[in-house]
Amino acid sequence: MAATTSSTTSSTGSAQRPSVPLITPDPGADEARRRGLRQMRTVAVGLLLLAACVYVATLGRDGFWGFVNAGAEASMVGAIADWFAVTALFKHPLGLPIPHTALVPRRKDELGRGLEEFVGENFLQEDIIRERVAAATISARVGDWLADPANARRVVDEASDVAAIALGKVRDDHVADLVTQAFVPRFRDEPISPLLGSALMEVVRDDLHHGLVDLAVDEMHRWLLENPETFSRVLEERAPWWAPPKLNDAVTSRLHVQALAWLEDIRDDPHHRAREALDSMLGQLATDLLHDDETRARAEAFKNRLLDHPQVVTTAISLWKAMRSALLTSVRDRDGAVRQRLLVELTAFSERLRDDAVLRERLDRAAADLAVFVVGRYGAELTTVITHTIERWDGKEAARRIELHVGRDLQFIRINGTIVGGLVGVVIHAFSILAG
Repeated sequence: MAATTSSTTSSTGSAQRPSVPLITPDPGADEARRRGLRQMRTVAVGLLLLAACVYVATLGRDGFWGFVNAGAEASMVGAIADWFAVTALFKHPLGLPIPHTALVPRRKDELGRGLEEFVGENFLQEDIIRERVAAATISARVGDWLADPANARRVVDEASDVAAIALGKVRDDHVADLVTQAFVPRFRDEPISPLLGSALMEVVRDDLHHGLVDLAVDEMHRWLLENPETFSRVLEERAPWWAPPKLNDAVTSRLHVQALAWLEDIRDDPHHRAREALDSMLGQLATDLLHDDETRARAEAFKNRLLDHPQVVTTAISLWKAMRSALLTSVRDRDGAVRQRLLVELTAFSERLRDDAVLRERLDRAAADLAVFVVGRYGAELTTVITHTIERWDGKEAARRIELHVGRDLQFIRINGTIVGGLVGVVIHAFSILAG
């Protein structure tokens, strides 16, 4: 069932607003509600007709039947009064424009504002939120849920699928725009000399470069051992044309031996002069980058030339493509290292959640703080949705929809009014006889 109207007018005479269709989310559920409402209406009307028949049948009778007649009369009064009250909520009884009837269509905006205030005052208070979050024991439930391997696998699979989709959505032009519009201007404005100088100073102070030097020396020594012919050929190509071949061979052989010996000395002696010279050079460079204007200017000029080079964007895109390809391959492989690692970490996290009460308390407190922050910052906007949505509804359609949801229960008011009215009528009749 769906209905669309073009406008609605509030009881205060405000300007007409565009209405939105009240689309039934579940036609089957609405049909069940409609059937239940008809059944309860039938029961209420049936009781009214029964009371009317009994009243007519016992009219003018005395004794016991007088009590029955009085009870039937009061039952009719109670049933009709409660029918009027229930009907007046949603429409004009018998179509008559009686004042203070059809309350929902005429005053739905005021009802919406009242509902908004009720929700804000009774549900979106900090103490209530913290109490409910604490009672929910979110972290403990998450730990128990993740302890099931099937659930942990599901989380990993879903996260991997989302990551794959997100990576696939990033196009090359997005990366180019990010580099040209965000990274390059930021790097251009940020002086690089203090950063490089400070980093290099820390590297020299902590001897972090020594490992790199050792690796370079080892690789150079290994290459010389394995490629003496290449070493000799390179030197011979640069030798004078008039030098005798035997002299060239002797010189290159000697240079090869001396180069190997020199590299071995550097490799085996941590205090070799070459190492100390490199340390001194790097330390001086770090100092100049921090304090020497000429060095700083050269560093900035080099940075700008590098940023102006068109290959920067191309290189960034190439790096992104390579990284994206590797990531996509990893996350799409159900038995790949990335998913297996995520599964291991998630399982370990679930075990810690189940065993560490302090961690659970900290996470629950963080969840409560987050909920309070969200409600405090956006609570007014959340509750305003109620008012704005109701204001856009068509009044008559809103009344029909609300009646469909709560009308069945409201019919009990009519039924109770019929029964209670009859009992009250009997009691009043009894008092009348006793007083007479």
